[in-house]
Amino acid sequence: MRFGLVVGLFGLWWLIARLEIWPRIFVPTPLSVWDKFIQTSTVHDCSVFKGKRTCVRGYSGYFLYQHVWASMRRILLGSGIAIVVGVPLGLMLGTSRWVRVILEPGITFVRSLPPLAYFTLVVIWFGIDERPKVILLFLAALPPVVLATADAVRNVQQDRLLALLTLGASPLQVIRHGVFPSVLPEVITGIRVAVGFAFTTMVAAETINGTPGIGGMVWTAERFNQTDVVILGIIVIGICGLFLDSMIKLVDRLLVPWRGQL
Repeated sequence: MRFGLVVGLFGLWWLIARLEIWPRIFVPTPLSVWDKFIQTSTVHDCSVFKGKRTCVRGYSGYFLYQHVWASMRRILLGSGIAIVVGVPLGLMLGTSRWVRVILEPGITFVRSLPPLAYFTLVVIWFGIDERPKVILLFLAALPPVVLATADAVRNVQQDRLLALLTLGASPLQVIRHGVFPSVLPEVITGIRVAVGFAFTTMVAAETINGTPGIGGMVWTAERFNQTDVVILGIIVIGICGLFLDSMIKLVDRLLVPWRGQL
């Protein structure tokens, strides 16, 4: 079913490009995008000048896998830091009224801001190297993790915790066997949403000195009207997003086999 849908979409794309409903610069053919995939993955367009042979290496001097890995590394680092910081922060927001009163408005404020609204400021403060990109992805991924964890803690069924205390469980055992299993499904859901936000922010994060990087590649291609490279980048970003989401769902099935049973 899914394979048929993909084939159908590619067939529709090929038909529209073949009929030239729009100029090829706007809607390139699938074959043109495939040629760009080959070019960005290999050394091409070699020439000899004054006895010296020169070739074009991938796109902007990097192969496609190098662009992909640079972007994935930034996403994993930014999202990873957001998870490490966000889960404990969410636990504090869910258990302490004073922490919630002080910090929750700030978290909601950051969540409501589009990344481009403060990316320039982050670049001014931290330069144009890797730090502003990772910081921007961290800020994009942090609010979903914090808010999902806090809501999960507040929604823990108190009768289950009271039953554990009645049976003689220690506070640590209550957290381990009561709170942790109850909040883990929502925490993982928050992580999925956070990684999705990081992906949507990636292109914005790589608009400045983003090479190597898929977002930087797409941004450069847009400037030169290389629509086939832009479409290739979009497809690669989507595939990487599906891969990461599948990995998170696999972790969800392994760590939360009781989902839907609580």
